[in-house]
Amino acid sequence: MTTPVVSIAYHSGFGHTAVLAEAVRAGAADTGATVHLIKVDEISEAQWELLDASDAIIFGSPTYMGTASGAFHVFAEATSKRWATRAWQDKIAAGFSNSASKSGDKLHTLQYFTVLAAQHGMHWVGLNLMPGWNSSTASENDPNRLGFFLGAGAQTDNDQGPEGVHKADIATAEHLGRRVAEQTRIYVAGRAAV
Repeated sequence: MTTPVVSIAYHSGFGHTAVLAEAVRAGAADTGATVHLIKVDEISEAQWELLDASDAIIFGSPTYMGTASGAFHVFAEATSKRWATRAWQDKIAAGFSNSASKSGDKLHTLQYFTVLAAQHGMHWVGLNLMPGWNSSTASENDPNRLGFFLGAGAQTDNDQGPEGVHKADIATAEHLGRRVAEQTRIYVAGRAAV
């Protein structure tokens, strides 16, 4: 059985996105994957090498002013060395984001991640989770309560710390981690069989 290596490259300004990164990690680890958490604003050369050796990279950032954080943008720009050598070509990619508003333009951040992944020649994996909280019988406690498809979107009130990250958003992030790890296992096994 193939053990995929999944890395989560994320920035967290106030701790909310770190809670989600840990949930993504837990979901991927539940499948037996080897998982690395990498804070992009503190990245070391050894962690760059972990990303290069990973089968999948999941990008995470808060959404600030309609896009990923400045710290994440610095990291993305630094990936150009990998882009030039196609070091991340054919890896699996996915993403997650958090903001204080229900929408908060998180979709733009997820789209930014997909373009970054496409430039690297990576394969994007979406959430594959039906939207919750979209009918009179639904609840804000449903997984994917904010109805994102491209990746995991979370909302935390701006007057709450990391402990205020919604439990449904944590469950959604865990789902993303499991899905990416499972799809990566299939992809890696298929590539080995060809």
